[in-house]
Amino acid sequence: MPFPLAHDDPPGLGTYRLLARLGSGGMGTVYLARSPGGRTLALKTMHARIATTTEFRTRFRLEADAARVIGGRYGAQVVDADPLAETPWMATEYVLGPPLDEAVERAGPLPEASVRALGAALCAALGQLHRSDVVHRDLKPSNIMVTAHGPKVIDFGIARALGDDRLTHTGAAVGTPAFMSPEQATGQEHTPAGDVFALAGVLVFAATGRGPFGEGQPADLLYRVRYSEPDLTGTPTALVPVLSRALAKDPAERPTTTELAAELHDGGGEFTDHLPDAVLAEIGRRASEVWQIVPRRLPAPPDQPATVPSAGVPASRGLSRRGLLMAGAGSALGVAGAGAGVWAWLGRDARASGPGTGPGYTQPKPGPSVGAPKKKRLDSVWQKQYGGPDDDQNPEVPMVAGDQVVLVANAEARGVDPKSGASRWTYSLYADDSWQVASDGTHVYGITRDEVHDRAGSLQTVSWFLARLDPATGKAGKHLAPVSDAQHNGLISRLLAVVDDTAYLAISHGKVKRYERQLPWSVAAVDLTTGRRKWTDPLAFHSAESDENHFLSAKVVGRLLVLLQQMNDGTVRIVARDTRTGKVTWDKPWKGADRRLVRDPLTADEQHLYLGYGPLRALRLSDGGQAWDTSATRPGKTYGPPVLKGGVLYTVEKGLGLVAFGTGSGKPRWSEKSAEGPRADHVVRPVIGSEYAYTYSRTDEVLRAVGLASHTTEQLYKTSGTRFTAHEKSRMVIASGPHFLAGFPLR
Repeated sequence: MPFPLAHDDPPGLGTYRLLARLGSGGMGTVYLARSPGGRTLALKTMHARIATTTEFRTRFRLEADAARVIGGRYGAQVVDADPLAETPWMATEYVLGPPLDEAVERAGPLPEASVRALGAALCAALGQLHRSDVVHRDLKPSNIMVTAHGPKVIDFGIARALGDDRLTHTGAAVGTPAFMSPEQATGQEHTPAGDVFALAGVLVFAATGRGPFGEGQPADLLYRVRYSEPDLTGTPTALVPVLSRALAKDPAERPTTTELAAELHDGGGEFTDHLPDAVLAEIGRRASEVWQIVPRRLPAPPDQPATVPSAGVPASRGLSRRGLLMAGAGSALGVAGAGAGVWAWLGRDARASGPGTGPGYTQPKPGPSVGAPKKKRLDSVWQKQYGGPDDDQNPEVPMVAGDQVVLVANAEARGVDPKSGASRWTYSLYADDSWQVASDGTHVYGITRDEVHDRAGSLQTVSWFLARLDPATGKAGKHLAPVSDAQHNGLISRLLAVVDDTAYLAISHGKVKRYERQLPWSVAAVDLTTGRRKWTDPLAFHSAESDENHFLSAKVVGRLLVLLQQMNDGTVRIVARDTRTGKVTWDKPWKGADRRLVRDPLTADEQHLYLGYGPLRALRLSDGGQAWDTSATRPGKTYGPPVLKGGVLYTVEKGLGLVAFGTGSGKPRWSEKSAEGPRADHVVRPVIGSEYAYTYSRTDEVLRAVGLASHTTEQLYKTSGTRFTAHEKSRMVIASGPHFLAGFPLR
């Protein structure tokens, strides 16, 4: 669904009036636009910061050319384009229909008749490209729009002419790992046979709801594509031999698009005759939505004047959008449908992300601006459209690193000025995994990738190293220590913590398998000054078909590395390891802990580890035994994750609000007296300043400043954040969420 124009978006481009935004990513922005004659279009632009680069301008022009080759029957018809403009743009038809992945998500796996009709039509689309000596190179479910007249293929950001290597480098795997051909996964020439392989994978997805090589990290997927047989479980029996042949490792053994089409469908009947009712209903819904769009424009942030006249365009406090379609995991210029199916220049697949421009990136949606208060209220100092991490990722994000905070999400790390929200740098990750980056409070460290190619340019080996990121540019410095080795150890890894020039990691052992937990794992410590491994200690190994991280949170306290470890059965254990040897000092179950909720930074001092989610309690760091809990003093009360400040423990009591406890005995010192207190969300960690404690109400979408002296709510801030971090050096509270990053005063 479209959402409001930003305050500084232009009123139009060329002769086209802009109505709304459809998406914005690392490479450009896509708008809903209207022609002078009233036709509704999708208008794609390139960001000014890359528009000066010849390579990207050339890609933009080639993308428009490829879209014209496939035409309006099998793709989004190009209506107009100006790749030479100061801001290059391209206008295409606004495709009315969902992408294939969303169609399957809504309607479930398609019946065999639908899969056959879909496959035959896509064969015709690819055949038209191939006859013009163009290969797509990134065919996947999110790049296929399902319309009433047949599928339309989109995203030509990495399409190119056969044999043309000017904009790519031999040996570099370009595309989406889950749907790459084996030759493409090794950086070799991608021919029409490679598109046939990808098409077969797409049809397996349409028939089963999953790809033939599963899910997981890109390295895992690339390995399976090259060496594993496709998993066709659930594929209609009659389709198995047809798709097996198209998924042959040897390109010469695959059928052509003409041959495959003949095996799939006889060409009889209309395309709509073969679609399930649920898919047809979704097509109709999207077609009707396009006529209900009301042009809106967001107001300028408080510290910025409006830069674009907005006469006739009312400001909006927020307009939700759904079904934003992303594309281009590993693609330099991802294009996809948004809302009703439009070209979008974004990153789509979070689970199959790669390096470059932030693949897997989910563009934030607008939220409400800060409104007039009933009580004294301060506006946010700044608010930026940086999407935050998923709930299952590193709980330390946003990380504090010297005079900046580091947001790690959507396959990139971003250094942000906490005073202004300005982005200082970005660093692309190979996977959408925020455990690839850690901060020691001052510096930022990342797991970096190094590739070795043979003389022909084919990828031979991949190695992983630890490096420090430059605080000014975000660029990785020299290799400080290896993470992986020649025995296939460390091919998958998580950076748990960095303290006193020692990095603590979780590393896998052995060649990549279908699921991460089918591999043995260890915890390891690496000296970043010498590059040597201090110790490695294995985890108990029990194979499971799961990609869940082993660890939910990690913290170094004195000579202990304290870890929240999730087991195969979903239970959570608290494990303390000696930082000198890696050996387990103590290991305790966290009874009743919900692994979906307890993903918070750990709170500890020299004596105790403090836990919520039930009674508030303190565990002795010496042996893991319970020192005290609140069951006796406040029976039946439930507390959220605690925060320690100045020797006082602060937490939110469910149904009451903020409560302060002494650390030695667990006795309450004071409780909040506000009428708003019971509305505080107890599962969100509070932030503690010198004058106020800040708690969050999910119901009201407000951040409340509770006076540490008055014990009452003194200020309210409207926020769309759900996670809050104190940056004490800048005296700011950083609010993060899936939609925005914002800054509030920390007092």
